[in-house]
Amino acid sequence: MEKPKNNAQLQAMLNVVSSKLGIPAETLRQELEAGKFDRAIAGMSPQNAAKFKQVLANPEKLNQMMNSKQAKALYEKLTG
Repeated sequence: MEKPKNNAQLQAMLNVVSSKLGIPAETLRQELEAGKFDRAIAGMSPQNAAKFKQVLANPEKLNQMMNSKQAKALYEKLTG
């Protein structure tokens, strides 16, 4: 999946995700940049959180996930 083309797209994605999680966008950004995903996955089911952690621990799986059709579709939906 390609990176957001500008800060406005990144901010739009952060705003959507932060509103769903109930976390201020700037707090979410700081935590994700620091590699902290605990609050981001707190609302997930235990099974989904475990899968997410497994993917994060495996760079090859993470790359596959980020390049999937579903991830690209989600990115397009979030960025309009």
